[in-house]
Amino acid sequence: MSRTDIIADAFTMVRNAIMAGKDSVDIPATNILKEIFEILKRESYIDNYKPLELGKRQILRVYLRYVAGNSAIRNIQRISTCSVRRYVNHKKLPQVLRGRGLAIISTSKGIITDAQARELGVGGEVIAYVW
Repeated sequence: MSRTDIIADAFTMVRNAIMAGKDSVDIPATNILKEIFEILKRESYIDNYKPLELGKRQILRVYLRYVAGNSAIRNIQRISTCSVRRYVNHKKLPQVLRGRGLAIISTSKGIITDAQARELGVGGEVIAYVW
């Protein structure tokens, strides 16, 4: 697996675990992924995540959430990639599925949701869409 884009790799691991019907998935830990999974936990897309140490490596064990046998995450999509960055100002913040989804934005105030960015009046880099 390429380690060029750790966020895209983590999202792929989550998608694959959901398709396989797994309860949890282990992802190499980084600070940005901790913040992203904290948002997903707060918005009830995942049950929990736990930082663990396996030898010298740190991983995040992400516990996936299922509602009536279906995953709470229908899709998770990386928007701004390493080669093509996508920035928006506060007036053009995206609404995913007319507000039923979630956009994760990296701003000067930290990594926040699109709703929080609208409330604070800040724009930034669109990291991902989740629905």
